[in-house]
Amino acid sequence: MPYTKRRRLVTSAVAVALGATTLAACGSDSGDGGTGSGPVSLTYWTWAPGMDKVVDLWNKGPGKKERITVTVKKQASGDTLVTKILTAHKAGKAPDLVQAEYQALPTLVSNDALADISDTVGDAEDEFAEGVWQQTTLGTDAVYAVPQDIGPMMFYYREDLFEKYGLDVPATWEEFAETARELKKKAPDKDLTTFSAGDSGLFAGLAQQAGAKWWTTEGQKWKVGIDDAATRKVADFWGGLVKEGAIDDQPMYTPAWNKALNTGKQIAWVSAVWAPGTLTTAAPDTKGKWAMAPLPQWSADENRTGSWGGSSTAVTTDSKHRDAAAKFAAWLNTDREALNALAREGGIYPAATGAQTSGAFQEPPAYFSNQADFYTQAAEIAETTAPSAWGPNVNVAYTSFKDAFGAATKNKSDFGAALKKMHDDTVADLEKQGFEVAR
Repeated sequence: MPYTKRRRLVTSAVAVALGATTLAACGSDSGDGGTGSGPVSLTYWTWAPGMDKVVDLWNKGPGKKERITVTVKKQASGDTLVTKILTAHKAGKAPDLVQAEYQALPTLVSNDALADISDTVGDAEDEFAEGVWQQTTLGTDAVYAVPQDIGPMMFYYREDLFEKYGLDVPATWEEFAETARELKKKAPDKDLTTFSAGDSGLFAGLAQQAGAKWWTTEGQKWKVGIDDAATRKVADFWGGLVKEGAIDDQPMYTPAWNKALNTGKQIAWVSAVWAPGTLTTAAPDTKGKWAMAPLPQWSADENRTGSWGGSSTAVTTDSKHRDAAAKFAAWLNTDREALNALAREGGIYPAATGAQTSGAFQEPPAYFSNQADFYTQAAEIAETTAPSAWGPNVNVAYTSFKDAFGAATKNKSDFGAALKKMHDDTVADLEKQGFEVAR
């Protein structure tokens, strides 16, 4: 099948529920699917820490019974892994299983690298929140992966310093802005938080909470909505705070940022459920002084959050044992013993809702020992995660964000213009790749 025509069809499959039929027409057979002909050996590419120890539980338990052995091959994460998967797939040598971030799934599916495993894992849908499961189906009847971990966004703040300066935890973004200004008046040398132009995923999650859908489809065409009203609202809000000096504009994850958190120069952080691990390293002297609350809302009657991070386990179209691989993927992300091991060895927050308040999550993180209901709150917040809409060139959009917003932050210039450049760059790249784009 000609590449351009196949790409149009797969594009339609990704977002218009034609996935199983279209991919079957262009892809290969589903593999032998069973283990009756003899033992099956599978290879799994993943970056998660301690995954080899988790997989040992499978190999010595269910895998031994099923005669399915899984071997872990540790990889880099992010775009590096996506590129490596696509390169291997073009040579027909991709591994059986891959760990894939949710935003990478459309890219992998549009390149026919991931198999539809709905026949094997479809029953697992009830284990996950609707918005999470939707990220692995891409709006189709197909299932391209099993959710593994998620990153619902939350608001973290220095409880002691909020009390010292008489600040209330903001329930809305308007209150958030007023809190930032109030802190500046009372303690000019301190900042509520920072806007980091290097963190595309944070901005994407904030836009998601506001109702943005950056990639959708019209018929068989992609439609890019990065410069939509919801995202403009987010960009204007943060750009305004940076321009007036109400918050800092330095990047995160630097020695300077760590020091600001550790010394109380910055007293809050918009982050995700994985923040305790970062704070443990970045601000060790403030253990037990932080608290977590839901993300501020755009209106008082709303209750939703965005997502920053998270990944899934997918089966490639190159696998000759897709059903066997899918069985492992389902076990890894729904079995309680496996999920507890993932939490213990890899520090992941499970996508499976039943595991979010059990096992390793019955007690709060050690850093938040002062907040006994940390994981109860986290599970409630996770349920409110807004739907996401990813496309086949997230990497291009994210790179453009860093360039355009980085320049705007440095120059204290209009974030709206930076957003438009990010939008235009994303559209131009889709067209360059041969996708049809609705205007």
